[in-house]
This record gives sequence, C-alpha cells and structure tokens, in this order.
Amino acid sequence: MRMSKKELCSIIRTGINNIKRNNMEGEKRKILIVDDDSFLLDMYALKFSQNNFEVYTASSGVQAIEKMRGGLKPDVMLMDIIMPEMDGFEMLAKINEEKLCPNCMRIVLSNKSQQSDIDEGNKLGVSGYIVKANSTPLEVINQVIDILRKKAVIPK
Repeated sequence: MRMSKKELCSIIRTGINNIKRNNMEGEKRKILIVDDDSFLLDMYALKFSQNNFEVYTASSGVQAIEKMRGGLKPDVMLMDIIMPEMDGFEMLAKINEEKLCPNCMRIVLSNKSQQSDIDEGNKLGVSGYIVKANSTPLEVINQVIDILRKKAVIPK
C-alpha cells in the first residue's frame, strides 16, 4: 500500500503532536523532590525548574507523605533513600499502602547502589534508579526526562 506525501505528512504531524502533548514540551510536569540534604534539594529544585518542571520539595519522607495527603499529585517523584525518620523505602511502602501517588513515576536518586537496594526499589514500583555519585545534575535531569519519555503512553 503506497501513501501519498500528504497522507504521510499528516501521520507524522499527528505523531509529533502526540509526542509533544505527552512529553516534556507541553505543560510543565510536577515533580516532588525528596531529600534531607538541603543543598542538594535546593540545587535540584533550581535545575528542574529551569527545565520546564513545576517543582515541589520535601526534606523528609514524612513531609512528602503529608504533602501528598494534602492533595499534591506529582507526575514524578525523585527521592533519596537515606533519610532520617523514615527512609525512602519506608516512604515508598507507605505511599503504595495509602495509594497516595498511583499515577506518578517514582525515581530513586541515591548513593545506595547495591543490587539489593535496586531490587528493593523495583519491588516497591520505582521507574528508575539513579546513583548520585555517578551523575552530574544535568545528567540526572536528562535521565529523569528519558524515564518519563519511555514510560509515557502515546496514543495512536
């Protein structure tokens, strides 16, 4: 079956519009960044806000859960694992139990890089696992965007 140039252009235009609508080029994505290190929290908040994200922050797992109970529905949550009060794995388990963020993508950003930690994250439903020490801030942002794009459902 041969298509005319006009039909092919129409299909390509529709695909591009769907990608724009479902990826990072449209409205800002809401991101909740959870880390007890205030320097890193502020730095990542600034970097993500400069890259078309609406940024929310929490300095602990407890604070993140309170924000979600209060109605925050992020598109993506980027979280550390090693935090006081409640570690990232405990926070994820609580979020899953209470169904606080059923449609958000959860991405771990941590220096805990043992395979057992990655497996625990996967068991709790994370979409990605980024090792802090191996990534510059720009690389973290690009990895988050790549994870969002790979997980996005693009309608036909």
